[in-house]
Amino acid sequence: MTSPLFRGRPRRAGPHLSVRVAHAVLGGAAGFVWLVLPGMTPPTAAPVAITTPSPVGSTVRTAAATDGDETSGADLVLPVAVVGAAGALAGYGYLRRRRRTRSRTAPGGGTAGAPRAADGEAAAPGHGGDEGDGDGVPGLVDAENRLLAVREELAFAEARGGPEAVAPSARAVRDAEAELASAFAMRQRYDEGVPAGTAERRHVLAGIAGRCEEVVRTLDAGSAAWSVQAAELPRALEAAEARFRELTARTPAVEATLSALHTRYAPTALDAVTGYPELAKDRLVLATTELNSARQASDMGRPAEATGHLRAAEGAIARAGVFLAETDRLARDLDGAARLVPAALTGAEAELAAHRAPTRPEGASHAAPLLLHADTVLAAVRAEVTSGRPYDPLGLLRRVVRATEPLAAGDSGVLAAAARLTAADSVAGAEAFLATHREGVRVTARTRLAEARRLFARGNAATQADRVRADDLAREARASAEQDVRLRGHQGERQHPEGQMA
Repeated sequence: MTSPLFRGRPRRAGPHLSVRVAHAVLGGAAGFVWLVLPGMTPPTAAPVAITTPSPVGSTVRTAAATDGDETSGADLVLPVAVVGAAGALAGYGYLRRRRRTRSRTAPGGGTAGAPRAADGEAAAPGHGGDEGDGDGVPGLVDAENRLLAVREELAFAEARGGPEAVAPSARAVRDAEAELASAFAMRQRYDEGVPAGTAERRHVLAGIAGRCEEVVRTLDAGSAAWSVQAAELPRALEAAEARFRELTARTPAVEATLSALHTRYAPTALDAVTGYPELAKDRLVLATTELNSARQASDMGRPAEATGHLRAAEGAIARAGVFLAETDRLARDLDGAARLVPAALTGAEAELAAHRAPTRPEGASHAAPLLLHADTVLAAVRAEVTSGRPYDPLGLLRRVVRATEPLAAGDSGVLAAAARLTAADSVAGAEAFLATHREGVRVTARTRLAEARRLFARGNAATQADRVRADDLAREARASAEQDVRLRGHQGERQHPEGQMA
């Protein structure tokens, strides 16, 4: 299969140029052999004696002429070799230049790597894609990474000084979150083709860029109140070390929880957190190094260096906390789903029975295929529950919810609770992955997660369809983010205070 990176590109003329260059080199070599071979061929016949008398001067002149002919043939070797080599090098250089010129030109006449809008048009100057996306979405990735970094810093600042000390900064973070959510909503509509006009779409990109700039300004203004100063370094280090010790002591219990889950549930139920305790320990090891470096720099009177190491340690500790908390969260959700599956089956069967009632003849022909599909799904789920083998309770709940959602009469009851639980699990899992792997996640996964978060945040106002849609979008976001990280690689954990990699 042709790689999409090369699909649609015009064929290069490289092979034809290579043939021409080869012909030129072979021609030069043939000419070189033709000129040099006579002078280089040693005589094979014995010399013939001269029987006819001749003057001595004539004999001398004949010998000199012979020597001169041999010398002139040998003298041709070096010039012809230089000319041949120069021709070969010139042809090779020409071929390389042509190939390099073509490789720098993208299909359609644009320059390779130039930012392009999602609908194929070139992005406006100064509004390149985020982190190499090249899709004309300015600032979204950087703004969200900055927000995630500030949240981590704010948590440590609150641990140092209490909620009152960071209240103004917390308000700034909430304002930035609202602004960024609006930017992602604009991006989601942009991906869906709204608006359709080229000029209007450019205005949308400009609006996204403006909101992202406002997010960064708001965060920068709000963080000034609790940035670590030189006099606060000892207390800040103590707070980070206390959190480090807490997570280190908690890690074995989380490992035991995950081991117990493997004995009770199917492996697919635990794919989302497999390896999380090990990742948490890796981050704690990094935090140890950074905390030691911060202590040493502080003791030597280098507060700026100490603050940098402290921020790196806090970032590593925060990610370790996310890994451990996510494992515990999934354990709770799996246990809750396992308890809910039997009730969800009963509620779904009651919903289907209501649609089969003779008092509801309207739409019976339309509902018949849905009823048949739902019956098949419920039978398969019940068989899996009663098989005695480990299963994925969240996965079974999703199957029940999706099979009955087109037939659901309301947004309350056990099926609504099942939809809320599955959507909450997907959103939380995608958010944890983004927080801990944000350097490698591109804008599409972030946009789908933001839309899932928006739908789920409606709470009681959300319909069953909203919850199913939120679940689907969050799962899509997680899969896209994992693919981004696999393709781009995890770019490291040490962060500057502004959320950029060291």
